[in-house]
Formats: sequence, C-alpha cells, structure tokens
Amino acid sequence: MDRKAWIILTICGILLALNFYYKPEPPQPAPVTTQPENGEPSTIADGKKSATGMDSAAAPQGELFNEPPVPAVGENIETLTSKNKDGEDVVEFAISSSGGGIKTATLLGQYAVGSDTEKVVLNIHSPATIGSICEGPDDFTDLYYDLVKERGAIYCQATTPEGLKITKKWSLEQELDKPGAPWSIDLTITITNNGQASVRLSDYSLFAGSASPLHPSEWENQGGAFFLDNGSLTNKDSNWFKKGFFRGARQLFSETVNDLEYAGVSNQFFTTLIRPDRKYVSNFWAKSSSIRIAGDNPDSPKYAVRSGFSLPERKLAPGELENFSCNLYLGPKYYSILKKMENDTAEVMNYGWFTPISVLLSNVLNWLHSTAFSKTADKWAWGLSIIALTILIRITIWPLHNKSTRTMKRMSKLQPLMKDIKEKYKDNPTKLNQETMKLYKEYHVNPMGGCLPMFLQIPIFFGYYRMLQYAVELRGQSFLWVDDLSMPDTVYELPFGLPFLGENIPVNLLPILMAVTMVLQMKMTPKTGDKMQQRIFMLMPLMFFFFCYNFASALALYWTTQNIFSIGQTWLTNRMPEPELQKRNKPGKPGKKTFMQRMAERAEQMQKQQASSGDGGGAPMRNATPSDKKPGKKRNPKTGG
Repeated sequence: MDRKAWIILTICGILLALNFYYKPEPPQPAPVTTQPENGEPSTIADGKKSATGMDSAAAPQGELFNEPPVPAVGENIETLTSKNKDGEDVVEFAISSSGGGIKTATLLGQYAVGSDTEKVVLNIHSPATIGSICEGPDDFTDLYYDLVKERGAIYCQATTPEGLKITKKWSLEQELDKPGAPWSIDLTITITNNGQASVRLSDYSLFAGSASPLHPSEWENQGGAFFLDNGSLTNKDSNWFKKGFFRGARQLFSETVNDLEYAGVSNQFFTTLIRPDRKYVSNFWAKSSSIRIAGDNPDSPKYAVRSGFSLPERKLAPGELENFSCNLYLGPKYYSILKKMENDTAEVMNYGWFTPISVLLSNVLNWLHSTAFSKTADKWAWGLSIIALTILIRITIWPLHNKSTRTMKRMSKLQPLMKDIKEKYKDNPTKLNQETMKLYKEYHVNPMGGCLPMFLQIPIFFGYYRMLQYAVELRGQSFLWVDDLSMPDTVYELPFGLPFLGENIPVNLLPILMAVTMVLQMKMTPKTGDKMQQRIFMLMPLMFFFFCYNFASALALYWTTQNIFSIGQTWLTNRMPEPELQKRNKPGKPGKKTFMQRMAERAEQMQKQQASSGDGGGAPMRNATPSDKKPGKKRNPKTGG
C-alpha cells in the first residue's frame, strides 16, 4: 500500500479504537426521587441510602474511597430562588446551616434524562455544602451556622473553637442583564479573629462542591475539577485519579496557582464555577469518589469529582477581620453565555484541539436557531438548525468537492494506462514510481485531489463532535422520532447482545440511516486506486457507524444530512459533461510549477542520483576520505610542549 492508504487505514483504526474504548452504556430509566422533610433530595435505589443520597450498601470497593459527609444534626435550610428577566424561576438555592453553604442547587428549567418531572440537582453526591470552610482537602470544620433570611439574602454565622468568627452573606444577582445572572449568586465572607492567637487565612480553604454524571452513558472525560491560572485552564477528570497501567490510584490532586481567576467542578452539561473578586496565589485541590447512579453497571462504577481552593494569604492578629467576596455560577454550560462573562469562563467548555472549529460551529448553530427557526418551528427548531448548518458547510466546500469529483473521474480514466505501466515495470519499483509521476504530470492530474474533501471533513467532524458533547442547548430537544438530540435515538431494544454493542442492543435509527446513505454515496463515487484502497474506503461506513451508534443523535443527524446532500451533489456532477483526458503540452507560467511537476522532477532527480552512485556510467563519486596533507601547503614541524 502507498502512503495515502496507510493514512486512511490509520485514521479508521483510531476511530474504531476510540469508539470501543469510550463506548458508553445505553441510558436507563431515570431514578425515582423523593423529597424528605428537610428538603434534601434523595435517590431511591436498591439497598440503603447514605446521607448524600447514594447507595451505600452497593458502593464499589477498590481504587477510590468515599469521604464521610458532614453530619446534618439539627440541620436548618433556607432557600433563595433566582428569576430571569421574564420573571420565571430559574434556580432554587438551598442554603444549609450545616457548613453555611449551598446544599443543593435545583435547576428548575432542566429535567433529568428520561424524565418530564424530575429536575436536575447539582451537588447531590457531595460530602459538604458549596462554600463550606475547610482546613485542607476534605477536612471540613464541624460548624453549624445560625441562618437569618432578610431582604432577599441569607446570613450565616458561626464561631470556631479557636474564636474565629465566620459570617457569610448569600445574595442573588440583582442586575438581571448581566450574562449568567439567573444562575449566579454572590457570597461575601467576613472572618473576624476573636481568639488569642494570630491566624493565617491561607490555612483555610473554600469548598467548591462536587459534580457527578447525569446518566450512566456520560463519559469520564466530559467533566472534572478545574481552575484558571493566568488565562490557562487546568482540568482533572476522574480518569486522573483512577488506577493506570503503570501506576496506582491517586487520592489527591494539589497544585499551587499563581493567579487564581476561578475554580470549580463540572459534568457534561453543568458546572459550579466560583470567581473570587480578585486574583491571588492559592492552593487548589481535588479528589474523586466512586458513586452509584440508577442504571449503572456495578462492575464499572461512576465517579464524582470535588474540589476546593485556599483563601488569600493574610495574617489576622487578634481583633482583626478580613472580607472575601466571590461570585458563584451554578448552571448549564451555555457557550454563548459563558463567553460573555468575565475571566474567560468559556474555557470551561474544554473543547480541546478543535476549539476554533467547535466555537465557530457553536456560534453559527445558535445564530441559526435564534434568527431562523426559534420563531418559525419551535418544536423542531434545533434539529432544523443542525440540518441548516450541515447544508451551509456543504455549500461552502462545494467548489472543492466538485473539483475532487472531476479529479477522481480523470483518475479512473487513467487506470488502463497505469495498469500498463505496472505490468511493464513490475520488477523495477523506482522506475514504476518515476513513470507514474510522469504520467500524472503529462495529464495534469493530482492523485491527492480526490482525498482533499475527506481530509477536510475530518477536523470539521471532530470539531462538531466536541461541540455536541457539551451542547446543553440540545438537552430534551426533539426532532421527528428523536426525543432528545443529546442522547441516542433509541426506538427499541433487542433481547440479545453482540460484541461491542452490549447485552441488550439498542436500535438507533439515525446511525443506521447514516451508514446506508454513506454506502450509497460511495457507490456513486468514481473508483480510484487499487483494490486494497477501495476496500479501505468501503470500510469507512462501518467505522463511522460504530463511532456514532451510541453517541448523541445530533451527530448522526449531521452526518446523515451531509451524506444525502453529497448524494445530490454527486448526482448533479455526474450529469455534467465528462472531463476529457488529454495530454497538455502547453507550458505553464514561467517560474510557477504545479504540485505534480515538482513531484515528477523530484523523482527524476532521485533516479539520476541513484544511477550516478552505481557501477554503471556516470559521474564518479567524490573521495570523502580525509587526507593527511593538502597539496601546495607545507606543514610546520611539530614542537614539544
């Protein structure tokens, strides 16, 4: 195989390996939740429930361990409910006397997977409340605060045994026009040293809460604990803590941050993000614990990640006090909102290598939805936006696609001539390559021209793929038979299993349509290359089928739409006049050579060099052996010393 075939084969292998490694389990029905008298949501599962609502009887054993939650003896809870500009309730913040922080944040406009009534609740698998004070990783101060709700704010007050008086004020964002206002809440902490000894504030940390998966099919790398240090984001998901091939499990991540701008935790679609009012040197820490969620596989547990960061460096003498203020965002990861907030909060999206493409596609997708479809087709608006974005991409690369198709047709007409060359020089690979390049040069055919659209689609595909991983806008959005564009479009489950697909095989229609349309498109495409290359191309539908089968249905919708549009483009191209295959003896512009001309000249130069280095006639090789004496130059006699 030539280099092109190996590149294609490598890409296919990588795609298949990624799918097999990260293949999620099919989503299960959502758990039933109850609301106890103390206001804490708990999940009903098999076995006994712990204070955090997880199944403690079935907690997995092994690499990671659950930390005990702060006791909730005599717990009192007050709530603050934020509203948007239209007066609609958005988030219900439950402030607990245990730790004086946010016990839970219920997102009133977001529903759990597979449920029309259960809301998304943040910080449910956490050992403490968000905003709790601790003296190190998970070393929470055992404090119970007096709560007073007054004028739309909640005041919390407690004193440590050493005489450190801590007062917290929780208040909702009043400027509803600010980006992210409905999901924001302000925290002001006043620490007064009423003890007899000096206290260093940097010995205390602020707990940023815990983030856990929303459903069993959520991948480990779709969330984690993060911080922004002078514009650079660091994210540690639960894979960092788990046991690796050449190391054991890690219990703690700790790092000194020179300019802490914000820190927090996140899962696939939601985040808890804390922004201090000023940058400062801080020590960030993160830990992970195994949890149980409804529908998960006991042999493959899920993990929640929690984090915290130290307070600013300040030494409080007896009688002195210090204020610390920060803003907390507990809500969905809308890129369109996060990019407008301060401190580069859009970095939380964690798009990776394809960030520019993912950002561009996200902006265009939201623009299409808001300007074209949200007012005309509200029910299927996001599905139509995905289709429109796909068509827009295909129209943009149409000139390249058309040129590629015509190049492949000309390549197919060159096959008889190339076959004769292979037969004539089958025992001389060097001469075979030289004559092949010469043939391409004579007919002005670029063999790589037919592959350019496919290679161009690869970064677009992965950029779209990363964008859809965190597109919270698609949660719960329906289209045709699809109930949720952020989940697979399962219409039925077969009562048997197959390798790589699970025990009960879900029937997902969109990936099947994607594979069928991809095969039809390839049937209409002119055949080029040898039989091995053609077989590799025919395996592409199978590779993408496995890659997209258990992923968000929005990705399969994009790829299916693209295939259908490409079929139409190919049909239109096939009805155009066939390109003529004739030699072009007309010289090109002086000083400007085509790609194939340069390749042919390079092959000729290599052939001449090989010929000249052989025993046959040619220029003799230069004697590179060093000589003791140079002619015409007399060496001075050596002297001692």
